[in-house]
Amino acid sequence: MKDFQSVLKQAQEMQARLARLQEEMAEKTVEASAGGGMVTVTANGRQEILSVRTESEVNYPEETGLLQDLVLAAVNEALARSREMMAAEMAKIAGGLNLPGMS
Repeated sequence: MKDFQSVLKQAQEMQARLARLQEEMAEKTVEASAGGGMVTVTANGRQEILSVRTESEVNYPEETGLLQDLVLAAVNEALARSREMMAAEMAKIAGGLNLPGMS
């Protein structure tokens, strides 16, 4: 029975840590760019897009297709980096606990 109580306590501690992590991730940001920096996207650890910046070279009507492609590429890269950042932080939390399947 002590083993179960220990696992339960660890799970509760992990839940509290995860809640704190989610709050912290909202404050952390990652940035990604495409087209040699013509489009730059900033995302937070909650995988929310915070900003999209474009250089003037791609802000013309005749460049609409290029701009769309660059924004899409930069957004996907920013979200991938955000997921990587979150996974690394989650590994720090889960690695310290002896929960089956979490280390």
